[in-house]
Amino acid sequence: MSQLSPNNALPWKIRGLLLIRDQGLLALFIAIIIVFAFWGAPYFLTLPTAISILNAAAIASIFAAGVAVGIMTGVLDLSVPGTAALAGVVTGRLLQEGLPVGAAIMFGLLTGLVVGLVNAVVVLRGFNPLIVTIAMLSVLSGASLLIAGSYNISGLTQLVFMGTRTYFGIPAPVYIAVVLFIILTVFLKFTRGGTRLLAVGGSAEAARRVGIAVNWYRILGFAISGLCAALGGIVTAAYITTAVPSASVGTVFTAMTAVALAGVPFVGGRGSLPRVGLGVIVVATISAGLLLAKVPADWSSVVTGVLLVGGLGLNMWTTNTTSKLLLASSDDGAKRGTR
Repeated sequence: MSQLSPNNALPWKIRGLLLIRDQGLLALFIAIIIVFAFWGAPYFLTLPTAISILNAAAIASIFAAGVAVGIMTGVLDLSVPGTAALAGVVTGRLLQEGLPVGAAIMFGLLTGLVVGLVNAVVVLRGFNPLIVTIAMLSVLSGASLLIAGSYNISGLTQLVFMGTRTYFGIPAPVYIAVVLFIILTVFLKFTRGGTRLLAVGGSAEAARRVGIAVNWYRILGFAISGLCAALGGIVTAAYITTAVPSASVGTVFTAMTAVALAGVPFVGGRGSLPRVGLGVIVVATISAGLLLAKVPADWSSVVTGVLLVGGLGLNMWTTNTTSKLLLASSDDGAKRGTR
């Protein structure tokens, strides 16, 4: 019987690579804190800065959660900015018409759900998901401008309870993001539906062979992505008390960067939402640190782009190298077993 190593443990090289993949993001975060503690002194290591970073990360993480679940299902939803804009505008317009706050928010969330379902139905007809969601982004952007009359919908003070208001010193978006991540993490890790969703993302054909309704779980992935995008759009409108009809492409860019830093493979099948949350915090910390260090704002976009490419490259390198080492170890064990 072949073994990977004499003590039935993975070879140290593989364990090292897995450690880099699983704990590298935390090490990067600690390093960033240390760097900006000096570079952004004396304002970086302060409570107001920490709360500001948490708030920015919370709003971005809502979008990242939806993007991450979509990717884990095997699809990349690029219509997120448009969904967010439309949901915010729908909610804002309904509030202007005098609809109760709860009902307006529900209609905004329903907007995101409908967008996700439409994306799923079109993709399941055989169209490329990237093309479909990019086209949907254009449609949603135009629809948002039409509904808003090409103007921002301002004065949405009814939403301050989930935007600018703080509870025990912590901004409301942080609580919303934490609850969302807990719900989705429990769903993915501890429910049959979550396990099957990841199985579909890993290999749709293999999932189909064992009797999993692949199309249903792809629809579910798109629906979750749409709901998260809508929630993010509403929370954003609540925070600035204004629904902005123009779609912010930077939203999905930041979300993808966090997903890449978290080591979620863009081919789907696995991933950790808590690490995605940490990835968003890393991006928000870098942006805040550069601002406090008086670095021009444009450099924040440059650094985010570098992080996205770096995260994808590191994930690809660790995955490919681990696979090669496992294959080599298995072959060596088989050769020893035949002697």
